[in-house]
Amino acid sequence: MTKMDDRALTYVADYFKALAEPTRLKLLNALRDGEMNVGDLTGATGCTQANVSKHLSMLSKIGLVKRDSRGNNVFYRIADPSIYDLCDLVCGQIGQKMASEADIQMLFTAPKR
Repeated sequence: MTKMDDRALTYVADYFKALAEPTRLKLLNALRDGEMNVGDLTGATGCTQANVSKHLSMLSKIGLVKRDSRGNNVFYRIADPSIYDLCDLVCGQIGQKMASEADIQMLFTAPKR
């Protein structure tokens, strides 16, 4: 990470805060397949419409999603697909950690011979 001023660091912190909520991660994951409206995202995530709208507002504010109004519908899409590179990196690391912990747990619970 290069040297950043306080304003830039605040923006980076806000960016990571936006990713620190499981519902927002569900929404980003649902949008991998392309743009969706709130109704589609409600069905895809199992969340209420109000909850989906609240989280989409936050994702839009930080610049992770873009909204496009068409008639009575508002469609959301990913603003920068490179967000998935970051998510895949973190998820891969967590997956490896969980697999290692499962392997260690198996050593302690394996039947003795």
